[in-house]
Amino acid sequence: MITPLDIQNKEFSKAVRGYKEEDVDSFLDLLTLDLEKVLEENRKLKDQIKVLTAELDRFKNSENTVLKTLEAAKALMSDISVSAEKRAEILLKNAELDAQLIQREAKENIERLNEEMDGIKNRLIIFRGRYRSLLESELEKFDNLSAELFADKEMGELKGYTEKKTETTETEDISSFRKSTNTNLRKGEGV
Repeated sequence: MITPLDIQNKEFSKAVRGYKEEDVDSFLDLLTLDLEKVLEENRKLKDQIKVLTAELDRFKNSENTVLKTLEAAKALMSDISVSAEKRAEILLKNAELDAQLIQREAKENIERLNEEMDGIKNRLIIFRGRYRSLLESELEKFDNLSAELFADKEMGELKGYTEKKTETTETEDISSFRKSTNTNLRKGEGV
């Protein structure tokens, strides 16, 4: 390749009918300047190509890094999704087990309360029977004591009168007592 220095140093031989030396020299000067500009521009473009090539390589590396990062993020999201599903399944199973445990405890409590209620009913029946026996026993003692106190003949007439009155009163008293006992038992007072 011809350099500007080659153009400047070129000497032509002289002929009889040759070109004017000044015109040739001025043209060669113009050519030298243009060639220097072209060569400088070429050098700048080559430098620019080197810079752009380096940037392109850097961008390609960045692109690869971005693609790898995206793949890693996709894999991570997939792992997180699977993990979340497993966790949800575990939580659901735990909730079901808790619900079954609560139901079992509730059934056991109901059974225990029913047993307690049956026991209380039995105790109430026993109490009522004993109370009735006690009252009947006391009435019998009262009748015996009354008979001993009023054993005289004159008292015999009184006894007939009092027995009629006592039977009516006893029937009313027993009826009244039963009503109040049933009312109290319903209210829970007699136990």
